[in-house]
Amino acid sequence: MSWFDRLKSGLGRTTERLSSGISDLFRSGKLDKATLEELEELLIMGDMGVATATRLSGVLAKNSFDKEVTPIEVRSALADEIATILEPVAKPLEIDTSHKPFIVLVCGVNGSGKTTTIGKMAKQFKDDGKSVMLAAGDTFRAAAIEQLQVWGERTGCVVVASDQGSDAASLAYGAVERAKAENVDVLMVDTAGRLQNKSNLMEELKKVVRVIKKLDETAPHAVMLVIDATVGQNAHNQVEVFKDMVDVTGIVLTKLDGTAKGGVVVGLAEKFELPVYAVGVGESVEDLHAFDAKVFADNLMGLN
Repeated sequence: MSWFDRLKSGLGRTTERLSSGISDLFRSGKLDKATLEELEELLIMGDMGVATATRLSGVLAKNSFDKEVTPIEVRSALADEIATILEPVAKPLEIDTSHKPFIVLVCGVNGSGKTTTIGKMAKQFKDDGKSVMLAAGDTFRAAAIEQLQVWGERTGCVVVASDQGSDAASLAYGAVERAKAENVDVLMVDTAGRLQNKSNLMEELKKVVRVIKKLDETAPHAVMLVIDATVGQNAHNQVEVFKDMVDVTGIVLTKLDGTAKGGVVVGLAEKFELPVYAVGVGESVEDLHAFDAKVFADNLMGLN
């Protein structure tokens, strides 16, 4: 199955909710005040957020208010505006080879798909001919350490790990030292995501960043926040929280195939303007892919 088909399939639930809702709304044809309000509500229900829903319905009103419009015209107009919102943030994670290793700090709440995302990206970097090392910095959970080791075996990447409960910053320091000594291209550092104890987590993440900077003051070179799309509007809260803790440079949206809340990507793009490095629509390595604004917008509106 091609990436295009995977994305279409993954966004199926979101697309169905939006496109069938628009078709029901615009059966009568005319774009009036009541229809606009219902459209805005539909977009909010699709987890685009109030500000984005208001912007999208406003664009439609400006061009077509009190005119006869078909559902396909509405979906096309919305797709164009969504692509305009998404275009500036559709930026894959670029590895700057002037940094060796290029250090990627990966954060996100437990269950967001951090470890799996690290494994998939490591495979993609390896396929591009880069050497990759993984650091099991979520020392709080034995399962996270074991999962990363499985991905290391699967992808042929060295995994730096220590016992559960050991100091995450010390592990990160040792991983950077080893990656430097072995001339590794990319070092990906997993971290804990226990949001229920926010102050402890904040201190731990800041400490990890501090010790990495002792060995390379330009690092981490990317701070990737992994978000589970099924959380919908709660994704906004997660971005806020992690931006407070570390300098997030971009996000990865996972599990788009498990939700009708795919519109959350649009709301995040408009509010935070953070690069979207990749989106995930399934379990296999091929299901994580660089983000394409136009393709995503068209699929969201069922135009493909």
